[in-house]
Formats: sequence, structure tokens, C-alpha cells
Amino acid sequence: MTLRIIAATLRDLSYIAANLRPEDRAETDFHWSPALLALTALQGFAYVAELDGNPEAGFGAAEQRSGLWIAWSWGTRRMRRCVPGITAHFHAVLGPQVAARGAWRVEARALAANELALRWLGRLGATQRCRLPGYGRNGEDFFLYDWTREGWNHVSLSKAAGAEAAATDPDH
Repeated sequence: MTLRIIAATLRDLSYIAANLRPEDRAETDFHWSPALLALTALQGFAYVAELDGNPEAGFGAAEQRSGLWIAWSWGTRRMRRCVPGITAHFHAVLGPQVAARGAWRVEARALAANELALRWLGRLGATQRCRLPGYGRNGEDFFLYDWTREGWNHVSLSKAAGAEAAATDPDH
């Protein structure tokens, strides 16, 4: 199975959004069309993980206001197979890109019942900050995670600049 991380397109993200796995649908269920969810995800940095040429997961980060970014990811039932590649890309490219843009804080929210997402956020180095009672559309609880500039001591801005250049390479 060949995994490739590529720049996101509206087409690929729309396909993924139309085929979300149940746990991601529960987190993103705003009654939006797949195209609207995909279009919203194209703000900031957005990537797609392909398995054997088929888009299976989208992920990225977008600036909400000066210095505050929101990280996101969602995918199809085959997303689990993409997690190792997404994790590597997050550390090598996406994290340094966001740091180079002056982020002071990056937030992510996950459904409290989505144990896989909660473990993955921990493995990505995010800190669990608080429970968000009733945050979901149907009153579900979520958890707020974040990364702050103080936690990015290992990210040098010279590496970040190199990562931005690498991210523009269509083969990366």
C-alpha cells in the first residue's frame, strides 16, 4: 500500500467529506454539504493522505486570528492506515509551517468519546486543557487540546522555512 501526502484540493477533500467515518462525522456534523466542509478546510495549510492514489484523510491548520491556529483532521474508514504518515508530516512539515507563520497557540478539539483521537493528539504532543461540556451539536462533550510556542522548543525557524519549501514540491 502506497501512502502519499499531497496538497489538498477541493475535489479530494469533498470526496473525503462525503465518505467520513462515523466518529469524524459526529465531530464535524454541522449539516454542511461535503463541498462546504471541504472549502472551509482549504483555509490555511491543508493536506490529503492518499492510499494507492485514493484520498482517505484530510488534515491541516488554519489561522483564526493573529497567532491562534486551529488544527483539524478527518477521514474515511481507511484513515487509520494513514495515521503514521500524517503524524510524520505533522512533525516534519505542518508544525514547522505553522510555527514559521508566528503561531503562539494551536488548538484542536475532539469528541470526548473518540478515544482514538484523544490518544493520537497526545502522541502528537498536544496538551489536554479542559473538557468542553455540551460543545457538540447534539450536546456531546469534547476535549480541548493545544500546542503552545513554549512547547515547540524543538522547532527551529530555519527548519520551518525548509519545510515550507518542501511542502510546495508536488511530490511531497
